[in-house]
Amino acid sequence: MLIKFRYILLSAFVMLLFPLNYTRAFNKPGNDIVEPNLHFIRKLLISALDSKKITDSLYASLNAVKDRPALLNGYLGTLQALKAKHAWNPYFKIKYLNDSEKTFKDAVSRDPHNIEIRFMRFSVEYNVPGFLGYNKNLDADKREIIKQVGEKYYASADKPLVKTIITFLIESKKCTPAENNNLKQHLASL
Repeated sequence: MLIKFRYILLSAFVMLLFPLNYTRAFNKPGNDIVEPNLHFIRKLLISALDSKKITDSLYASLNAVKDRPALLNGYLGTLQALKAKHAWNPYFKIKYLNDSEKTFKDAVSRDPHNIEIRFMRFSVEYNVPGFLGYNKNLDADKREIIKQVGEKYYASADKPLVKTIITFLIESKKCTPAENNNLKQHLASL
């Protein structure tokens, strides 16, 4: 009973964070601009890695947002990949991975230089088994992340997230020694 209550409370809290119609909340004259609480979403996303319930709750909340900005689409793509991780049926695993791939493609096409979107797609593709063929964008995302780190263009990513992105990239062993040295220098300067 307590677990269901916490799940319902978490779902309600997440729903309060997001307006149901984003087009009314963004860029409309006379209205205050309402932004999602990205820090809270990031924390929930970390918890969702090991929790099907949190994954489903956050997925439902983000999926209900109309006219999602590219960054929220990136989060939705990550959640779709997590739904694949938590699914037991192979059909749904593949379905959610396909959905994730399409959602990331849309997010990247709408905001191609967003380091956070590129990092989410990189981390998903890095963690999906290579034989499934969902790792087509690893090199492009790595190059874009390194470029944005070099230009110090972090979009909405805060300093702790940028440190996490750089550390993940170094530990992924997908970078050349020169790229690793460059990333380590940026990490030291943060």
